[in-house]
Amino acid sequence: MKLAILSATIGAACAFAPSASHSTRSALRMSEEPVMTEESIEVEAAAPAVVAINGWVPDETKPCYGLPGASAPFGFFDPLGFTKDMELMGVKRFREAEIMHGRVAMMATIGYLIGESTPTITYGMDVHHTIANNQLPEVPGTVLFPFFLTINICEALRASKGWVEPGLGPLFTLRENYYPGDLGFDPLGFLPEDQKARENMHTKELNNGRLAMIAAAGMCVQEQINGKGILETLGF
Repeated sequence: MKLAILSATIGAACAFAPSASHSTRSALRMSEEPVMTEESIEVEAAAPAVVAINGWVPDETKPCYGLPGASAPFGFFDPLGFTKDMELMGVKRFREAEIMHGRVAMMATIGYLIGESTPTITYGMDVHHTIANNQLPEVPGTVLFPFFLTINICEALRASKGWVEPGLGPLFTLRENYYPGDLGFDPLGFLPEDQKARENMHTKELNNGRLAMIAAAGMCVQEQINGKGILETLGF
C-alpha cells in the first residue's frame, strides 16, 4: 500500500516537471528565427511601398518620374526646365494639361478642315462658306447650347474622376491613384495590356497631340493673316 502511494506521488510530481528534451527543441527553434532589431525596423519604416498607377511606377531618378513621352530625336525635351526638381503631383498636373490640350487640338485640327470644306448643319451643302475663325458668331444659339452643354458635362465627369474635390484637399490637386489622361474611355479596346506597348501608345498620343497644338495654332494665325480657309490657301 505504501509502495503504491509513493509511486502515485512520484508520478504526479513528474507531470509538473519540465521536459528537458522539449526545452532543448524549443531553444533550437527559437535560435533559428530571425531577430528583429531596432535598426531593421527603422529601415523598413523608411521605405514605403510605391503603388503602380496604370502600370506606371513613379521613379524619381528619371525625368518626369519615368512618365512616357520622351522620343527620338530629342529624347526628354525640357529646355526651360519647367519640371526640374518638381514634385510628383506637379509633374502629373503638367502631364494632365499637356495630354488634354493635345486631345482638344487634335479635334480642332480636324474641325478646321471639315468645318470649312464639307456640308454642315449651319451652312448646308454650300462648302464655300466662312472661314473657321469667323464661324462661331454665325452659329445659331440653338446649336451652340447643346454643344456647350455637352462640353460642360464631359469636363465635370473628367474633374470628378481625376481631381480632388474642393474642401477635401488642396486646390488643383490630382488624385493619388489617377494616371494623367486615363479617363477609362476605350470603347474599341485600343489600349494594349502589355506595359511596353501601352507606354508606346501613350507616347504616340502625346506626339500627335503636340503636333496638333502647333498645327491648330498655325491654322488660326494663317486665317487671321490672309482671311482664307486652310484648303483654299493650299489651292484646293
